[in-house]
Amino acid sequence: MSNRKRLDELITLSVELGKPGNDYVILGEGNTSARANDETFWVKASGKSLNNIDAGGFVQVDYAAVITTLDSRSLSDSAIKQALREATIGETELLPSVETMFHAVCLFEAGAEFVGHTHPTAVNAILCSQHAKEAYSGRIFPDEIVVCGPEPVFIPYTDPGLTLSIAIREGIRAYQDRLQRDPKLILLQNHGMIALGRTASEVQRITAMAVKVSRILQAAYAVGGPNFLSAERVARIDTRPDEHYRQRMLEGQ
Repeated sequence: MSNRKRLDELITLSVELGKPGNDYVILGEGNTSARANDETFWVKASGKSLNNIDAGGFVQVDYAAVITTLDSRSLSDSAIKQALREATIGETELLPSVETMFHAVCLFEAGAEFVGHTHPTAVNAILCSQHAKEAYSGRIFPDEIVVCGPEPVFIPYTDPGLTLSIAIREGIRAYQDRLQRDPKLILLQNHGMIALGRTASEVQRITAMAVKVSRILQAAYAVGGPNFLSAERVARIDTRPDEHYRQRMLEGQ
């Protein structure tokens, strides 16, 4: 896939995630990214809105420079801003999102080619509740497993920026060590969600499914609480050949 085609797909994904009718983000909320090549990626510029973004709303950044910033672990806010500016490729007045660091981790350590970070009302209604971790601790229906994987990465509330990016990297690595696979969904307590996809359309599907799951969870709690599938049933759906076939068919859409 050419770089221009990939950027075009990122723009289309961003506009879709930003549609007001989806209720995933408003104003300048959320951000998206995509790998450009083995050394760089595009990420939404700070302050840009997803619903009307075009190529001019993204900046290309150097992965190694971003990870160096992340590895510092203790830079001031102003130092982080300057480091992100220096990681930007080409002449531009735009500044990469402060969340660029976790996009780098998702794209280069977690197997994603496209990433969508949003704040859907339905998802945040649960993530901002006192029982967020419990609510997302199990799976409730098969299609959730097929689209979003056997479980999400859950990150307790952490200050956005460098601290959050460190927590996300640690959460991804722990998930990979335990399950021997990459996550598809990261849930950020009192914040929002991150969908990790091999394609732009996979990011859209994961986001839409996470919203549906959240709506069902809210309804389930209203009538006594969710009936989580057993670990055995989750593993069965996750490993069934027909479900793997369905995943491949979805990738073709």
